[in-house]
Amino acid sequence: MSNDAVQPSDADPRAEKFIVDAGLLTSEQLEGLAEEYCTRYHGLNDTESPLAERERVLGAVRRKELVVWFDPVENTASLGAPSGNGVF
Repeated sequence: MSNDAVQPSDADPRAEKFIVDAGLLTSEQLEGLAEEYCTRYHGLNDTESPLAERERVLGAVRRKELVVWFDPVENTASLGAPSGNGVF
């Protein structure tokens, strides 16, 4: 009798989110990601003008406090902390 147990397969690494060098994006793309970030994190908490944070968010991208994450499963990009845990 063979002891060839079927091993569960690991997650497909092609489905993992990864960091994209912000220098590869156009300024318009980065501004769009910053606006999305501002409205996602500041748009629902009684902030009168969530987009007022846009320049601060873009500065955080330049300082690499925020990075561009790409999700190949969803085919979307978003800004987040380098550790992948969200808000800076």
